[in-house]
Amino acid sequence: MESGQSLKRRMKSVQNIGQITKAMELVSATKMRKSQELALNSRPYAYAALELLGILSSLKDVPEPALFEKRTVEKTAFLLMMSDRGLAGSFNGAVVREFEKYMKTNSIDILDLRYSFIAVGQKAKSYLERRKANVIASFNRMGDASNMLEAEPIADFLIEGYTRRDFDSCIAFFTTFVTALRQDPVMREFLPVSYDAIKQSVEETIPRAGRYADYVGSEFFLAAGEKEYLIEPSPKEVLDELAPKLLKIRLYHAILEANASEHSARRVAMKNASDNASDLSETLTMVYNKSRQAAITAQIIEITSGAESLQ
Repeated sequence: MESGQSLKRRMKSVQNIGQITKAMELVSATKMRKSQELALNSRPYAYAALELLGILSSLKDVPEPALFEKRTVEKTAFLLMMSDRGLAGSFNGAVVREFEKYMKTNSIDILDLRYSFIAVGQKAKSYLERRKANVIASFNRMGDASNMLEAEPIADFLIEGYTRRDFDSCIAFFTTFVTALRQDPVMREFLPVSYDAIKQSVEETIPRAGRYADYVGSEFFLAAGEKEYLIEPSPKEVLDELAPKLLKIRLYHAILEANASEHSARRVAMKNASDNASDLSETLTMVYNKSRQAAITAQIIEITSGAESLQ
């Protein structure tokens, strides 16, 4: 049986770990509530932005801005949104699995120079560097983003790269927030802008129950061609001015969804760790008490035996 001192050291270590994970759980719970509120409150604006993007992208006989230009896809950029820190359960692993599934399904070689990669989060950068992928940009400290200005560097990089023809398509992998216990990894095409891709993106984002579920089946999903629009001063000027801003809104919403998912996953992971530490501490305490009782019993037996031998 393990010695009492060794058991004491293990109990102390487990208790210290339990205190750390409990503190991290409380911090994550606070961040989770804030990020969830931001993500949920941003959804109406994101839906409106996506709808307007769909309308603009479906207009006919209007010169297309660069972001709407559809061209032969020779070079593709992949955007991976993950966390800067670990201890978030399966949050990062889910994005990686979704990404690798897409790569395998489409027979894409990650080392092929036709494919470039943009990392959002230190974990995404580390993963891509381990795979020796062509990382053309990385952005960190987006895990607590609450201001749209924080998303502008990523959006500006995507817009400039697409305009310069550094890549002909941009596909993003990130996680959407469903509930505190469920976060779904998704794949979305950000560039070029197309109505079909936008409509699919909105349909996947809108929940089937709860807040904002009434968007399902509403006029929001009517094809843009079924309505008439008067755009002033001219469709081209409006497109050139609004398209980049609306893309930024879409990217910002994706970051908020990923943040809410990350903090929810970390809160659940830390709660499980705290519960496991508590259970292990109770088990070690029981083992220690048994060991201590066995030692006391052995000492009593030795004293009794010695006393009997003297008589």
